[in-house]
Amino acid sequence: MGAPRVRLVPGGRSLWDEPLGLAVEGLGPRQEVTLRAALQDEAGEDFEARLLKRDVRSPFRLRLDVLEGHGPLPGRLLARAEHERCFLGPGVARLPLRHGRLRATLFLPPGDGPFPGIIDLYGTGGGLPEYRACLLANHGFATLALAYYNYEDLPKEMTEFHLEYFEEAVNYMLEHPQVKGPGVGLLGISKGGELCVSMASFLKGITATVVINGAVANVGAVLRYKDITIPPLGFDRKRLKIDKSGLVDIVDTLNNPLEGPNQQSLIPLEKADSCFLFIVGKDDRNWRSEFFAIEGAKRLLAHGKEKPEIICYEGAGHYIEPPYFPMCEASMHLLVGSTVIWGGEPKAHSEAQVDAWQKIQAFFHKYLSSNQSEPSKL
Repeated sequence: MGAPRVRLVPGGRSLWDEPLGLAVEGLGPRQEVTLRAALQDEAGEDFEARLLKRDVRSPFRLRLDVLEGHGPLPGRLLARAEHERCFLGPGVARLPLRHGRLRATLFLPPGDGPFPGIIDLYGTGGGLPEYRACLLANHGFATLALAYYNYEDLPKEMTEFHLEYFEEAVNYMLEHPQVKGPGVGLLGISKGGELCVSMASFLKGITATVVINGAVANVGAVLRYKDITIPPLGFDRKRLKIDKSGLVDIVDTLNNPLEGPNQQSLIPLEKADSCFLFIVGKDDRNWRSEFFAIEGAKRLLAHGKEKPEIICYEGAGHYIEPPYFPMCEASMHLLVGSTVIWGGEPKAHSEAQVDAWQKIQAFFHKYLSSNQSEPSKL
């Protein structure tokens, strides 16, 4: 029997959302070993807290160690393998966009196109996360990662949003020669999901909308469009809960948007011409995502619109990311000003991310494209 070694399939490099097979060979019968994974972030440090990908042009470097025995202290190193997990696939174009007021990055798949188009929005963290849009481009979608606050010359605070800015993004995509019409898709998580609901409700040219743990009421900032103003849903900080580790649970702080003056914050999604997919983590501790999804479905059906698809995941928390990102248990919430818990059980949450990623792509292919594009491989 030879020395132990780690075999990875595929070897060397793979895309971040591609499954990675792993086997340890050359061990003796019933030999006890510990398998330890380490990942270097963009600063060259081993990852320990919430994992973010800031520059999609560089891969994450993954290291897998096989250690002798079990126990709290690491045993002798028996074998090691390294692997690069990439985001930007072969032939995918990354195009920073400064067009009018827009601050964004457009990712175009390889090939001649045109491609089904998607606008991708993140949540209250602001900035311009590109990794999800980049991964979607690997699967044949022209995807615009759109910043809307706390980035370059955009507003620094989340106080009010004007849908005209988002309308500019929709029109840009509809007019782009590499984007296949007649409409575009929207993908958003958290506050970004709620903004996608607003865009679909008021703007033209939107065919398919995916909302990941979003709301159907306006939250956190005033929303304006032409002569329409929707106030933010009220909340009560007295309903904050502190757990034994000092983390804040905010799931019950928002008011009920179906009661009294809070109804003014409801987004009129029954006006939308888009089809909807709601992705729900049933252990979302940010807000009642399942309640919002069900209420959205009721309003659509009551107005004769197509029934939305709702997919609920037991044990999944708020931040349902692309596959293989570790679950984010807690982090700073910019609006609350404290470290809040997001919910989720690691195994169930990870499985939800893998499944939701496939469901999202299938939904967009169904409504934006009649012929599916083959994903690129490394």
